[in-house]
Amino acid sequence: MTAIPAGDFDYERHGHGYAGRRRTDPRIAAHVHAALGQARTVVNVGAGAGSYEPPDRHVVAVEPSAAMRAQRPRHLAPAVDAAAERLPFDDDAFDAAMATVTVHQWGDLERGLGELRRVSAGPVVVLTFDRDALDLIWLAEYVPEFVAVERRRFPPIDLIASHVGTRVEVLPVAIPVDCVDGFIEAYYARPECFLDPGVRASQSAWGFVDDAVEARAVERLRHDLDSGAWDERFGHLREQPEFSGSLRLVVGHP
Repeated sequence: MTAIPAGDFDYERHGHGYAGRRRTDPRIAAHVHAALGQARTVVNVGAGAGSYEPPDRHVVAVEPSAAMRAQRPRHLAPAVDAAAERLPFDDDAFDAAMATVTVHQWGDLERGLGELRRVSAGPVVVLTFDRDALDLIWLAEYVPEFVAVERRRFPPIDLIASHVGTRVEVLPVAIPVDCVDGFIEAYYARPECFLDPGVRASQSAWGFVDDAVEARAVERLRHDLDSGAWDERFGHLREQPEFSGSLRLVVGHP
């Protein structure tokens, strides 16, 4: 039987190899783990291959995609096969709940966020991207269609905040120049990486633009890198230690 995709991106078909490119960046992880406070038990919803799970706490991972569950490293416990909208746990079962770069995949966002709040006695920590800031990276000039699509996929930060707690913080997260988590903005200073099909395959956004649009954007970038046009306009980014883009940490307290 063919697995039915749990969200708007089919990880059963396209998610293999994600873990190799989408690794935990320790500097971003430090922000996530600090937001969890003193929590000893944590549920990680939409856990994927386990990025950003704190190693010093008891974590129960939830992931609906078999392809992603299979990529969890051996030192992590197997993930529970469940969806955010129907968490199989009691109220206040965990000290904290986390969801990293996943809420835009959920079929019913408000129900999923409500479930995070229900099962957490403490903070709810959501790492996501602010759709109103997606055009801050230069790639938006090469693939404007990509920005338009992503703005439809990512929920408003205010909507997330309204469902995760009575007191909510929205914290910008700076992206280091050598970020090892291969999302789009991680390569703000390494444009050559976008020429690699493997890099693009680990970024779900590319799956929502036409093949012709992707090919055109890659060819234009290749031309601008060869000619020096990219470096003439954006070369300063290669020496910029971090980038303040659209990455946000939403922390809700009960």
